[in-house]
Amino acid sequence: MRTNHEIDYRIHGEEMQYVEVELDPQETAIAEAGSFMMMDDGIQMQTIFGDGSQQHTGLLGKLLGAGKRLLTGESLFMTAFTNAGHGKKQVSFASPYPGKIIPLDLFELGGRVICQKDAFLCAAKGVSVGIAFQRRLGTGIFGGEGFIMQKLEGDGMAFVHAGGHVFEKTLQAGELLKIDTGCLVALTQTVDFDIQFVGGIRNSIFGGEGLFFATLRGPGRVWIQTLPVSRLASRILQYGTVKRKEEGSILGGLGNMLDGDGY
Repeated sequence: MRTNHEIDYRIHGEEMQYVEVELDPQETAIAEAGSFMMMDDGIQMQTIFGDGSQQHTGLLGKLLGAGKRLLTGESLFMTAFTNAGHGKKQVSFASPYPGKIIPLDLFELGGRVICQKDAFLCAAKGVSVGIAFQRRLGTGIFGGEGFIMQKLEGDGMAFVHAGGHVFEKTLQAGELLKIDTGCLVALTQTVDFDIQFVGGIRNSIFGGEGLFFATLRGPGRVWIQTLPVSRLASRILQYGTVKRKEEGSILGGLGNMLDGDGY
């Protein structure tokens, strides 16, 4: 039996998506600060400490909950949107960069999902947004996500965002999947997450793929992104700060066409 607020939703768009959440009277959705896009008249917006779940009671509990959010790279505050009117109302939240919004029904996923630190977008009220520490030293240091990841707990709907195309893969018991450390978006609590050294001097020095794989062993479900935001930011920084040799020369346009960057 669900204890979190039950919300309906629709996801719109392709590359720059937004999720439209439908609220019945007195239903509430919580969202990451800065993700709000639009809402119907009759919805009340309130800034709150932490995630608004019932796990944090009293001033000390709220401060601890908000402090955990700082460790995952999020702000101290979240925003609660409550339908204070009559009839159904809609509130929409937009993705922060090109990618996909992933709906997660925590009730069907065993009540807990672990995801990358900045993935959370919004959720039904009652969903707890906490932290998950990596227990293995090597995973925390070399795993791409560090020692701390986000932990979503509850039995309601939660929505996370990741870069590029995102796909879900179901791993059978004992099945092993190796992926780039930055491409991991989320996993259910039954999946074993570790890291593995690539191996080989040439692979390590000249491979260009980093020194470690993320290894995921089933059973469970994982979500993988094709474009980590760190990779996107690195490319933008590279093209925004480094002047290419052929630019400004007579053959500059031809050179750009030959290497695939001409228009």
